[in-house]
Amino acid sequence: MEFSSKLRTCLWVKDQAKELAEFYTSLLPDSKIDAVYDGMPGIVEFTLSGAPFMVMNMNDGRFPASAATSISVLTEDQEETDRLWSTLIADGGEESMCGWLKDRYGFSWQIVPKALPRLLHAGDAAQAQRVGGALMAMKKIDIAGLEAAATG
Repeated sequence: MEFSSKLRTCLWVKDQAKELAEFYTSLLPDSKIDAVYDGMPGIVEFTLSGAPFMVMNMNDGRFPASAATSISVLTEDQEETDRLWSTLIADGGEESMCGWLKDRYGFSWQIVPKALPRLLHAGDAAQAQRVGGALMAMKKIDIAGLEAAATG
């Protein structure tokens, strides 16, 4: 077995490696399945928006996914934010706070519109505090709400 990338993020699932890779690569442009290795364990290499990943059928439940590790996506606009959010929480995913969610496989994601870092760092400390306060009240990030908070 020869892997296509020297460095990649590795995810463990019980037995849904190919299903996960197909789902994830459907979410973002510049994503594809690179290789499927059948056997024990089943391994799928894939590229997610240009970043290499590997998923293995290895998790027997002793090593559950944790929010301490997440996939962060910087979205262009509210439409992309909404699309990714609703797709990722569908079929058993769950919302969290401040742009965080867990998908149906148990992996955490941060769906962050480019507007958030721009608004947090574009003004003075008072603006950053207002934007941060608005963010803390959100689950899915609402760009219009952040912009309204920025203007005070």
